[in-house]
Amino acid sequence: MLWIAVVLLLASWPADAQAPPSCAPEVEGQAACMAGKLCECRFERGGQLSGRPDRFVWDCGVMRPMCPPDPTISQAPGMAPSVLVQPQIGGQPGPFR
Repeated sequence: MLWIAVVLLLASWPADAQAPPSCAPEVEGQAACMAGKLCECRFERGGQLSGRPDRFVWDCGVMRPMCPPDPTISQAPGMAPSVLVQPQIGGQPGPFR
């Protein structure tokens, strides 16, 4: 009887990792944020050398941009470096005029 309760508890446990959305002809060209990358659904040709058929895949390569920041999350204050630029008044003029 106890093992039934354990099985039911494990079956209702939420999964930590979500499956990525499917990449199909209907969503070609759309982008999705996966693991911090802005991936794009695109058609990729297969070939005899790769042994892969023609298919639709998520392009998450190194040339893809990072996901934009979430506007609902506020950035902690003091994280950005502060730079103070003050003009020099008086004194010796620099080498360039």
